[in-house]
Amino acid sequence: MPSDATPDPYTDPLVFGQRLQILRTRRGLTREQLGGLMGRTGSWLKAVETGRLKTPKLEVILRFAEILRVRDLADLTGDQSVHVDLFTGPGHPRLAAVKAAVDAFTLSDPREAPPVEHLDARLARAWAARHSAPHHRDVIGALLPDLIRDAQLAVRQADTAADRRAAQARLAEVYSLSQFFVAYQPDAALLWRVAERGLVAAQESEDPHTLGVAAWLAVQAHRDAGPAHHDAADALNLGTLELLTPLLPDADDDVLAIVGALTFEAGYTAARRGETGTAWRYWDEARTMADRLPPSYYHPVTSFGRAIMGAHAVTVAVELHQGGESVRQAAAADNLVIPSRPRRARHRIEAARGYHLDGQPDVALATLAQAHEAAPETIRYNGYAKRIVWEQTEAKSPARRRRASELAVKLGLLAA
Repeated sequence: MPSDATPDPYTDPLVFGQRLQILRTRRGLTREQLGGLMGRTGSWLKAVETGRLKTPKLEVILRFAEILRVRDLADLTGDQSVHVDLFTGPGHPRLAAVKAAVDAFTLSDPREAPPVEHLDARLARAWAARHSAPHHRDVIGALLPDLIRDAQLAVRQADTAADRRAAQARLAEVYSLSQFFVAYQPDAALLWRVAERGLVAAQESEDPHTLGVAAWLAVQAHRDAGPAHHDAADALNLGTLELLTPLLPDADDDVLAIVGALTFEAGYTAARRGETGTAWRYWDEARTMADRLPPSYYHPVTSFGRAIMGAHAVTVAVELHQGGESVRQAAAADNLVIPSRPRRARHRIEAARGYHLDGQPDVALATLAQAHEAAPETIRYNGYAKRIVWEQTEAKSPARRRRASELAVKLGLLAA
């Protein structure tokens, strides 16, 4: 290895502080920035990185892992005897087949593309499974490979410009569904291929709603990649809003909803930055748009509507690390009727984060158990949930350790 090469924390026997410094640098964060996100100073972080302070307690290490989006806790701690997947899952059994369909680039195919009605029916079935099946990844993972191939074929065989635009919109929708599947899987490059192809297909469709959905998903991919990608998330988000907002006076419910969803996403990113006023301002704007929608309206992809704004308020408060406000918002949203199982589970996870911030670990664990009941495959791939559960497996209370350990076994963090 050249003398000026950056050490690899995944292979070299480095101490905790060295691993932390390398991972921080790879995320593009200064000591002051990471220290601030930890609620500490840059000088404190320097002392941890240089070894002047001893290795922090588990709860601090888990907070570092959360901010740096560390995939495996061993990558940060160096303890190869304990591998805990955090912000990616262990890899779904159907991932290889979905990846092969995404990666394939077939220029000629003797088959005839299926009828539009057939593709639409299969897409509707896949979306229904996405929202209603407890093990939704398994169901849509089985449907996606053929859907991807057939939607691509429909684009290639479109006869007219109008047919081609419609086929591109359908292909973009397939990629949107695919992104839900590949998110939090151990293949970041695949996620970005899906997100970018979805954006390209959406642009080719020239359909505002399709473009809005593709942008909404790509914004999440940027934001979830870590603080160094927040500017990219904002640029795409605000640029799409600039394009779509002039359409609102004559927009149908779906376009209004995707603009509302994107508006909330801008607030979500602001909350990740710690920008309290901006985060709540965007949430207020999104709520105003939600109020313009019919009371029972529920966007089929983003879940945006009146019912979801309480859940969004919990998310903003949690990302701002406002424990008391998180609990207050969680209590206000307790009776939310969220039709989508994964979205309902995610709301429970966000509420659990709020209770955890507020020093109520027993309530947090009970709420995570509700999330697991709603959608096991959602919580299994959620790093925030796994962080709370893993931390509480070392709680002082024997009863709490037992409950956390039982949940850890269900999530695959501990062997049965």
